[in-house]
Amino acid sequence: MTASSDETTTITRDGRALPVEIFRPPTAAGPPPWPGVVVIHEIFGVNDDIRRIARRFAGAGYLAAVPDLMTAGIHVACVLRAMLALRAGAGTQVDDLEALLDALAARPDVARIGVAGFCMGGGFALLLATRARVDVAGVFYADTRPRAELARACPLTGGYGGLDRMFAAKGRALIATLDELGKEHDLRMYEDAGHSYMSDAGHPFLAWLARPLLHVEYNAAAAEDSWRHMLAFFARHLRDAPVHATTPQEGG
Repeated sequence: MTASSDETTTITRDGRALPVEIFRPPTAAGPPPWPGVVVIHEIFGVNDDIRRIARRFAGAGYLAAVPDLMTAGIHVACVLRAMLALRAGAGTQVDDLEALLDALAARPDVARIGVAGFCMGGGFALLLATRARVDVAGVFYADTRPRAELARACPLTGGYGGLDRMFAAKGRALIATLDELGKEHDLRMYEDAGHSYMSDAGHPFLAWLARPLLHVEYNAAAAEDSWRHMLAFFARHLRDAPVHATTPQEGG
């Protein structure tokens, strides 16, 4: 079933338009302002699976915003540009995400802001976590950042699959670095899970092509455990924190 959004909007900066889908909490969550979560998709762009994830955040009491970072299409050149922007920490996708954070911060129905991302989106989530723009970040099977940047990271949660031969080592390295830096985190390794274990979209070609390397497969047990830990971590840092973060954190 399609998880349709409650609102569609466009964020404009420097003449460039960023489509954003908004998912609002149900009435039972109480009146606004609500904590906000930017949900960043994988390289496949916005699809029903990322909408499902956003809807689940909304059901837990968050205003979830899903930006489409692949408006130019899912082409090799576009994906490459996005990955180069992620690596450099600058470029179209980074500018778009910064513009979205500005727009959310200006909304009267949004209080503190977090971010959650998956694969490529997890990389962007980790990047934003180091820039004092969000109070908490969920990072899933993504590349890491330089140690000097991680020293500025906000509290992090998320997970990596142990069967993911491309990203499992990156997850372990990220956890080790955060521990050495004394940063607060709840990053977890799921040894029997592979890449994209949180996604049940089903990418048969990718699963066939990359299975020996990434072991792409939805893992319900790992996904539900990740959800349980992430929602608890987000609640602590978005609902209980007194104010939105304005300066980098220096300790765990």
